[in-house]
Amino acid sequence: MVTIKKHAIPLIVQAYKLQSYFPDSKHSINQNILIWRGYLQPTDLSIKYLIKVVYQREKYPNVYVLEPKPLILPKGETKLKHVYDTDKQHVCIYYRKAKEWDETKFIAGTIIPWTSEWLLHYEYWVATGVWHGGGIH
Repeated sequence: MVTIKKHAIPLIVQAYKLQSYFPDSKHSINQNILIWRGYLQPTDLSIKYLIKVVYQREKYPNVYVLEPKPLILPKGETKLKHVYDTDKQHVCIYYRKAKEWDETKFIAGTIIPWTSEWLLHYEYWVATGVWHGGGIH
């Protein structure tokens, strides 16, 4: 039996893949840190959200909603659902302990769609007051 070892995707390859999916986006790489900024629109009826992904080699990507800021909250709520930090709008898009993401996966094919899904659940939450996005509390 032959075991094929997967290798981490280089930051520049991650950046080019993101750029190919989102031609109007911007990225920079400095000291093993990729910073990507681009707009996501979860549905045709949604607004466009400016997203920032910060990915440091050997760590998990961190996702922030830069615009609009602040994100509006449903009536009676004082903080965002499923975020690491409401003020920074640092969203929680997957359960890290479950190891759903690692360096062998493309950010463009995982982190970005998961972020778009979080935004969709956020919009439903604002409209209904009920969070349907699941997650670990």
